[in-house]
Amino acid sequence: MQFRIGQGFDFHPLERDCRLVLGGVQIEYSHGLRGHSDADVAVHALANAILGALGQGDLGRHFPDTDGRYKDADSITLLSTVWRLTVDSGWRLGNADLTIVAQRPRLAPHLAAMRSRLAATLGSEESRISVKASSPEGLGALGRGEGISAAAVVLLESASGQ
Repeated sequence: MQFRIGQGFDFHPLERDCRLVLGGVQIEYSHGLRGHSDADVAVHALANAILGALGQGDLGRHFPDTDGRYKDADSITLLSTVWRLTVDSGWRLGNADLTIVAQRPRLAPHLAAMRSRLAATLGSEESRISVKASSPEGLGALGRGEGISAAAVVLLESASGQ
């Protein structure tokens, strides 16, 4: 098999007194995402997509929230670990496409920094990574500003070409 595709999704609630980190970039906002780690839904969705393409389950399997070592963990560090597993398994990034869904804050000013941070973490050219933001247009829990979600898809290519 020369190619593998994976998809990932994550959602966390927004709360006061939490940091907002998306795509490995800290964003100034009145609320942040609550979770066991830094709750970076963008990185979690991307890591889950990579793990899915590898047939290796999800982040919870590799970094369980019952393990205190991962309390307040930097999700970029978790993604780096997932990426080492990917490379060690003989795969390289074809491309990654990531969409973050949030009513607020406005994410457009931060997308380039997220793309750059993710590309650096995956040792990839930025041209292989897309990071987009979408508004839920006031619909549902996301539209009420109760949380932020992200979805990702990745294409992995065999590093050996086989």
